[in-house]
Parts: sequence; C-alpha cells; structure tokens
Amino acid sequence: MSQLYLSAVANARQIMQAQAVNANNLANASTDGFRAEIAYISDAQNGGQALSSPDLSEGVIRTTGRNLDVAVNGRGWIAVQAPDGTEAYSRRGDLHVDPLGQMVDGLGRQIMGNQGPIAIPPFSNIEIANDGTISIQPLGQPANTMAVLDRIKLVDLPDENTLRGEDGLMRLPDNNIADASAAVQVTSRSLEGSNVNTVGEMVKMIELARRFEGQVKLMRSAQENHAALNKIMGMN
Repeated sequence: MSQLYLSAVANARQIMQAQAVNANNLANASTDGFRAEIAYISDAQNGGQALSSPDLSEGVIRTTGRNLDVAVNGRGWIAVQAPDGTEAYSRRGDLHVDPLGQMVDGLGRQIMGNQGPIAIPPFSNIEIANDGTISIQPLGQPANTMAVLDRIKLVDLPDENTLRGEDGLMRLPDNNIADASAAVQVTSRSLEGSNVNTVGEMVKMIELARRFEGQVKLMRSAQENHAALNKIMGMN
C-alpha cells in the first residue's frame, strides 16, 4: 500500500480521536468543575495517536446559597477517592452527605480530609470555611454549638505534572500523592462551572469534520492511483 494512503489513514485515526475529545468536552459543557481536554494532531506522528492535555483554565463561579457547595478559588484541587481506591483530584464542589455519613461529590466520590475519607455524624447544621474546615452543629445541640470536624484536603498541583486519568480525575505522575496546601482556598455556597468554550468546541467540531473528509478523499485518490498503476504494470 502507498505511503500516501498509510499517512492518510493515520491522520484520519488521529482526527477521529480528536473528535471523541471534542464530543466529550461538549457533553460536559454544563458539568460543574469539568476541565476541557485539548487534543493535538501531529500529521501521522506518534503511531497515529492524537495527543491531548487538560485545559487548566478556570470556570465561572456562581453563588448557590447551599451550605455544602464549594468552589476552589483560583489555583488548587479537591482531593477525592477515585473509584479504584487511589487519591485523585477534582474541581467538582457539589458536595453532600450520603446515607452512610460519607461526604461525597455529585458523582459519589468520597472527599478526602486530614486522615482519609471524611465521615460526618448526624448534624443539624454544617458549614465549610474558606480553608476547607468543616464545622457541624451536632444533632440535638444548641444552635451556638459548632464543632470543628475535619478539613477538606486541598492541594496545588504543578500544571506541567497534572495528568488526567481515564476516569476524568487529575493525578500526579506515578500516582504520587500531593501534600495538602494551606494556600488553596474555597468559596463556600458557590460552584465553579465547566471551562468548556461551547462556541469554540462547535467550531472545532466543524473543522475536524472537514479535515476528516479531506483525509478520506486522499485515501480514495491513493487507491485509485494504486489501481491505475497496477493496470499499467499489467499491460507490460
């Protein structure tokens, strides 16, 4: 098979992978705390695999008035327990307490504290301070009785070492664990929206579709040239 055909196939494969990234970005345009992924196409390099990296720019913070909603203020991440049991990092701040008393985010991932996953005893009121400190009014206690329970583990990851896993969570290389950072702050009763630029992603989707069509035309041209060459060779 000609080099032109093989190159077009590799390019088309990368474009399809970039389209999948683009589609995932658009599907999560309204997901709180979501970080878009940026795909890179490199003209059939890297074995026909498109490269990608997370867009770490911030989303818009909106006020919700809900006690358990938090938005990371500026740089930083919330430590969570990933489905595989490892520690990972997220910006999603729609927290709640599940029936087992575990503090989890909107996808049911446990929130990490000073000593591991945060457990919340029965309470009448709960507050989260700007440094992530959780205080509760124990059930049956007076309104002025607020007890400090734990602190959400907040970390600051270096941009160049921040990797996105297949589960959408951020990690450090080799699953290293980040130290808690006192410099990271949250805004309570607020949520950070997705940083996906919907218009930009739609434009990118159209551009990728056109590029894919161009590669398909190249493949057809290469096949036609190959067939014509075989016919000429057969006449000799």
